[in-house]
Amino acid sequence: MPSFLRMSEPKAQAKKTVEIVPGVHHWTVSDDRVGGGRSDAYAVVDEDGTVTLIDPLPIDEKVLRKLGDIDAIVLTAGNHQRSAWRLRKAFGVPVWAPEGAQGLEEKPDFEYVNGTTLPGGLSTFQTPGPTEAMYTLWLQKSPHAVVFISDLLTHEGRGTPTFVPGEYQDEPLRTRSSIQRILDHLPLQTVCFAHGAPILTDGASALRKALEQDDEFPHAPPP
Repeated sequence: MPSFLRMSEPKAQAKKTVEIVPGVHHWTVSDDRVGGGRSDAYAVVDEDGTVTLIDPLPIDEKVLRKLGDIDAIVLTAGNHQRSAWRLRKAFGVPVWAPEGAQGLEEKPDFEYVNGTTLPGGLSTFQTPGPTEAMYTLWLQKSPHAVVFISDLLTHEGRGTPTFVPGEYQDEPLRTRSSIQRILDHLPLQTVCFAHGAPILTDGASALRKALEQDDEFPHAPPP
């Protein structure tokens, strides 16, 4: 979603999570802030039983507690603060946010940069385009390599992921370059979107198709 919008927490609350691959749980809400469109959030359960929330949306806190000991909250971009501050207070855990993230309503406990190892075994990979301080998170959950790609692409239904229209991005050509860099540098099977259903297998092919079927910038330059 556009980096320049200041967006509070959605009104809808999820009642359950679904484990999409071992150790990665997902939930979704109909988001009144984006015209009732879909927004998605994730939780990673580490081998020691600790839980890291990624771009968390409203959800029954009892459901999260059942996953394990909530240990940290990670934001992939400033416009994904969502329920982070309320859940920070509820669980007494730190919030990690990108260095330079814009529009944050509260101060994060920690800032990260490219190449940082975060709680939950997450690695950071800066992927600018929608905004400068936007990050993809990479996680190896044997035998699955998982990427959380924030707002680089959306995935409505079962089709090919699509780019948000360029008018809502700071630098849409860099978004395309960021997708190519993910393909070049990160092994992946599962792709998790901030808006849309996760793609569980052969995620790299889905990202390649998104570039190939891009109507808005069909000849985007290489990174």
